Amino acid sequence: MVEKLSEARIKANKKWDEKNRERTSYLRSRSSAKSFIKNKATKEDIDMLKEVIKKRLEEL
Repeated sequence: MVEKLSEARIKANKKWDEKNRERTSYLRSRSSAKSFIKNKATKEDIDMLKEVIKKRLEEL
């Protein structure tokens, strides 16, 4: 069952999002990447992403 958020909770969430824009953006990007890989990526996409990840790991 989906619970409806109270007005206070909605306001608090919006305030947090505004104070933490960078974190919100990071979480949204991470979620999009995971969703793409899990639901839409082809074998070729995954092979290409493996190379991108390998290079990124070397940079870190």
